[in-house]
Formats: sequence, structure tokens, C-alpha cells
Amino acid sequence: MNEINKTLYIPLYGKAVVSAKGVILHDKKAEEIWQEIQFALKRKSRSKWLAYYMSMRAKVFDEFVLSHLNNNQEEYTVLHLGCGLDSRVMRVNAAQFPNCSWFDVDFPQVIEERKKYFQETPHYRMLGADLKSESCLNELPPSKKAIVIMEGVAMYLTNEDLSKLFRTLDKKFSEISLLVDVYTEFGAKISKYKNPVNEVSAHTMYGLNEPTRILLDTAIQFVQHRELTPVSLINELKGAEKFTFKKLFAGNFSKKLYRMYEYKKQST
Repeated sequence: MNEINKTLYIPLYGKAVVSAKGVILHDKKAEEIWQEIQFALKRKSRSKWLAYYMSMRAKVFDEFVLSHLNNNQEEYTVLHLGCGLDSRVMRVNAAQFPNCSWFDVDFPQVIEERKKYFQETPHYRMLGADLKSESCLNELPPSKKAIVIMEGVAMYLTNEDLSKLFRTLDKKFSEISLLVDVYTEFGAKISKYKNPVNEVSAHTMYGLNEPTRILLDTAIQFVQHRELTPVSLINELKGAEKFTFKKLFAGNFSKKLYRMYEYKKQST
């Protein structure tokens, strides 16, 4: 796989390690896949602090999806864009929602790898697509409502790429609930020196400071900033680990690097 595709092994490792500890995120599928793959990650990529951070981030996305699925009885499409080898569809037990059609989307090479570990069903499919392409969602069947999650993918897209993707989503769905995590422009700038993804040769990152900047010519609206590392999840850590994590990933400096934006489109 290319450099960007290889970055998927970092969150896979983090989720597997944290799940094995029995805190924050329970993900037996990640544990199983990692045990089989054992990709050779370097020192920064194997940081326990990064593992905790990625697991908290994943939990926030999980809870976002569940909150919408639990509150909607109509047919819904869930789009997990940039899914990698993430097992969110299993963690939220999407099969319990018969009105939900779930699509995990990533580069064709990633989806080819993913199909070694996940099986499609009538309500779950995997699609190979380049999110930079305007035709990336052409294979999706018609649907009115969509829950869209973009975890750890926006930083590989320019602001113009994101704008184009949002326009594609806007044309495809009449109602959208979307959650995305981003680097700030400052975070993207310093990532070339500090980012663990550098260890798999991914060096070019992009940031987004103003959440409305990518909404031109769409009916999608910015809703709010969301917390990437909620106190309730930090509190699952103990002692020195809890104190250190707060300083490294939940303090004021971290907010200068990473943000999470929620967007919505309502039918008129």
C-alpha cells in the first residue's frame, strides 16, 4: 500500500492495545486483526499516549453514530469515509438497526485489504473510492438521510478537496449529520516534524481553522465544535497516566493542533 494507506495501521494498533487493557474502547476485532498483521510500526506510532488519544477519538465517533441511529426510525445511510481497518460497524452493532445501510469507504487498495477481515451483508458494504474524486459516491444507492463520519482522513485532503466532497454529499443527500476531525493550520505545519505518520512516509498534511470555509455552495451548516477527548473518557485512566494524558492531549496546546467539527444539513 502507499504511504497514506499505511497510516491505517497506527489507529488499528492503538485501538487493539487499548482494548486489550479493558479501558475506553472495547474492540476485539481490532485485537484480532492486529494480532494477525503485526505491521512493523516505529517508536512514535506505538506511543501509549497516542493509543489512548485515538481510542478516545474513536469512542466519540461511535457515540455520535449511535446517538443518531437511536433517534431515527426512518431509513438511514451511514458513510464511514476513510474507514481503513476500523471495526466501527461492529462496535456500534449496526446490525441491530434494520433501517441502516452502512458503507465503509476507502481507497480500493485499502478495501481489498479490508475484505480479508470483514464480510459484506445486505446492510453492510465496502466501497473502493478516492474521496478527491467527484464520482466517489456514485455507487451509493439513493437515500434521503445520511450519517457521515470522517475520522483521521480530513488532514490528507486540501480545503478545496473537502469543499468538493461536501458539495458531493450535499447533492447526494437531503439530510446530513456529519462529524470530522481536523488538524488546524498550525497543527498541519508542525506535523512534518512531530507526527507519527511520518514514520510510514506520510509527510503532507492540511489544516482547517475556520469550519465554515469549506461550505461554499452547499446547504450544509456548521453546528459546533466537539470535544475529542471528553473528561469522562480521560477519567478511565488512573494516576500518573491520567495526569500526563491531560497535559499531552487534552490541554490548551492540543486544541491548537486538533479540532472536531460537527455539521448538519436539514431538509427544507
